[in-house]
Amino acid sequence: MDFFENIRVALGAIRENLLRTILTALIIAFGIMSLVGILTAVDSVQASVSTSFASLGANAFDIYALNSRNRRQNDESKVYPIRYKEATKLKEILPSTGVVGISTMVTFTAEAKFFSKKTNPNTLVLGADEHYINQKGYKMRSGRNFSTTELYTGAPVVVIADKIRETLFDQKDPLNQFIVLMNKKYKIIGVLESKGSNMGGGGGDRACLVPLYNAVLLAGEDKLTYSMKVAVANPAEFTPLMETATGLMRQIRRDRLGKNNSFELKKSETLGDKFNDISGYLKIGGSLIGFIALLGASIGLMNIMLVSVTERTREIGVRKALGATPKRIREQFLIEAIVICQIGGVLGVIFGIIGGNVIAKIMGFNDFIMPWFWATTGFLICTFVGIISGYYPASKASQLDPIEALRFE
Repeated sequence: MDFFENIRVALGAIRENLLRTILTALIIAFGIMSLVGILTAVDSVQASVSTSFASLGANAFDIYALNSRNRRQNDESKVYPIRYKEATKLKEILPSTGVVGISTMVTFTAEAKFFSKKTNPNTLVLGADEHYINQKGYKMRSGRNFSTTELYTGAPVVVIADKIRETLFDQKDPLNQFIVLMNKKYKIIGVLESKGSNMGGGGGDRACLVPLYNAVLLAGEDKLTYSMKVAVANPAEFTPLMETATGLMRQIRRDRLGKNNSFELKKSETLGDKFNDISGYLKIGGSLIGFIALLGASIGLMNIMLVSVTERTREIGVRKALGATPKRIREQFLIEAIVICQIGGVLGVIFGIIGGNVIAKIMGFNDFIMPWFWATTGFLICTFVGIISGYYPASKASQLDPIEALRFE
């Protein structure tokens, strides 16, 4: 009896006990399904979240005036402001692999007016360029972004947040209406969707965006400090571009050789990084759940194989009497255990992929994931479980005395 004959005999034994094989395979399938399903769901959520965070600056770094981010009101720590010309100069000369967005905080205590209606005096007025809205992950509820002409001429136009629209206009269309902001008249060209997050250090849903050069005219260049967000499309180019931006900013600001930077440059603190940590813990938890399920399945499989050995004792005796060696007997039962595990593995991987993506879909994440790594890992685990669960019964079968086996009733 050679190896391939052993495979044929093992498959024949599986067919003869089809119901038991199916039930045993289903035990394995549920274990693999729990493992692959949880990990697939986590990967699907992670892929969707990573795509979303990319639009929020996940692959981006920020350039600030030194000490400006941590400076509080009445803080005496010195700030080295980044001027308008310095910010725009970097935007001009930085390689095209990075998209530079420039913004500045004009005030966070403004009051927006529309005839007799007005907002609370806590409205943010931000100077922004054409990239600011996209880099912050905002979407236009209506209207449009700033045009090139408006940006470079400092046109008195404004994009308002949704909270401003609700306060001043209620159900009325605000587009092309005029509001008074810091004693200046501005034409509304766009309205942002509500986001409920922060923009420019304060409530983004109560902000008014004006063209960057208009902010210079409004407050005076010397009174403002500018910040830049550099978004990088290709993550592989992130570190080189960050180093290039550092060198260029030192040249622009004429920082002396050997001296510290007169500005802060830092990778954006993103929820994406934190989510990756959380998803790592979720994967560990999912793996533990899957391991426990597979442990129970392997015990069940071992029990079934022991029953099979007992039922087929006379058959084993006949095979040994005909010349089958202990090695071939052991191979036969190991192959049966592995095949049953692989049947369960195929079902478990299929159900796991479907189930994981369905769970992610229910949670509101639409990216379909085909987890080749987890599928391959599932099949390898099934093989390992089959060997572990089948080895003891196979070893027991191979050690049976042929005479005693033939007498077994």
